[in-house]
Amino acid sequence: MKKLLYTLAFAPTPFLILCSCSEEKGSFNKNLDSCYSNTNIQSIFHNGKSREYILYIPDSYDGASTIPLVLNFHGFGESASDFMNNADMRTVSELNTFILIYPQGSCLNGSSHWNACLTGGDNKSYADDFGFVESIISEISSQYNVDLKRVYAAGYSNGGMMAYGLANYKSDLIAAVASVSGVMLDCIGSTSHPMPVVHLHGTSDDIIPYNGGNGWNSVQKTLYHWINFNNTTSNPTLSIDYSGGMTIEHYVYDEGNYSVSVENYKYIGGDHVWFSSTFRGRNTSELIWNFMSRYDINGLR
Repeated sequence: MKKLLYTLAFAPTPFLILCSCSEEKGSFNKNLDSCYSNTNIQSIFHNGKSREYILYIPDSYDGASTIPLVLNFHGFGESASDFMNNADMRTVSELNTFILIYPQGSCLNGSSHWNACLTGGDNKSYADDFGFVESIISEISSQYNVDLKRVYAAGYSNGGMMAYGLANYKSDLIAAVASVSGVMLDCIGSTSHPMPVVHLHGTSDDIIPYNGGNGWNSVQKTLYHWINFNNTTSNPTLSIDYSGGMTIEHYVYDEGNYSVSVENYKYIGGDHVWFSSTFRGRNTSELIWNFMSRYDINGLR
């Protein structure tokens, strides 16, 4: 069993409750509308089921040249619409001209989720999420002028795990990944090229603890995998910023194969959130884009 994250809001006075609950793996709910509600949704038929995603095309896109594609995956129990508002990358998309997609996870016992491993004990259901993502990329690239060497995956919590899952099992499609408050699971795929990774995590995260626990790996264990895989330096360069509302330590493991790096933003006292604090004036969305956009599928651009 794996620990799952539930987010509940109650009316008439809304407040947020986060709790860690146990859930057995099972077949996912056929009634997809029972655990989320989205607006301005796109749908695609995959693996015998209708799957949803939100597509954002920046006004700056004119179709004349290829542009990057960013997939941003919500956390456990969330809807793509709510996550887009919370982890909003639309301004960054406009300023830098990339296509933005917020996929919707399928339902299991009333909660949306992502399967970050191949079918097995670490998955929450039998939903083919890797195939779903591949279908989205194929669909969007057939309609828009996408640079297939610059497709990036980001995510929060269970969505961060999904980004790592794509780095492990669909690396032929993904140029770089970013995870916010989510670690990698124990399943390890066959990554086909050096994989740039940026990881953002709070030291007071009580859902997915920074140092491991509650059934999850530690941040450092996740980083070590990619440091070793990419053959980066083992002694990072450290910089610290105190100006954005929280002390943030930035660790850079660079000089990897194909000049890729592994980077970690450590939010001192940070909780299990998509962070609002800034590092040297850049918010979470900007930090993620500025890191990932340095690379294509062949390494440093």
